[in-house]
Amino acid sequence: MVGLERGTVELEPHRPEWRREYETEVERIREVTGDDGLAFEHVGSTAIPGIAAKPIIDVLAVVEDASHAARLVSVLEGHDYEYRPNDGIPDRAFFAKGPRANRTHYLSLTEAGSDCYRESVLFRDFLREHPSSAAEYDRLKRELADEHGDDRQTYTRKKEPFIRRVLERASDERNP
Repeated sequence: MVGLERGTVELEPHRPEWRREYETEVERIREVTGDDGLAFEHVGSTAIPGIAAKPIIDVLAVVEDASHAARLVSVLEGHDYEYRPNDGIPDRAFFAKGPRANRTHYLSLTEAGSDCYRESVLFRDFLREHPSSAAEYDRLKRELADEHGDDRQTYTRKKEPFIRRVLERASDERNP
């Protein structure tokens, strides 16, 4: 139901089960960290009904600060999460779950006021509220997956202009 080889791009039609997968993983994270203070958001394309997505569940966990995230690294590494430092986003700690041949979840630890948090939630919410933009994103993702199915970096890089435009529109709507 979920999982994809690292570095590849294969899209699947949206599945309602992805929400349950997210909720199950949040409960698992709470159990292994013992941290009831964490807040969570389901982000990424699996959180946007109606659009195709890589079958990898993106979980955003809100931590108090960077030291809180640092305390959770070894705990998460001991429970099937691979810590991926220096992933190019300065205000998050990033983890991948599952073997390289079958990544099932991505976990980002970030502060509520961070750009990572703000942009992830703003993008998700905008596409949920604007079906025509979600459909446009779906078309773009499908085209790029067809062209770059074996090159995740290029696929991701070529989505960036669209994502930036959506974030600008979303920000303008929220802060007229």
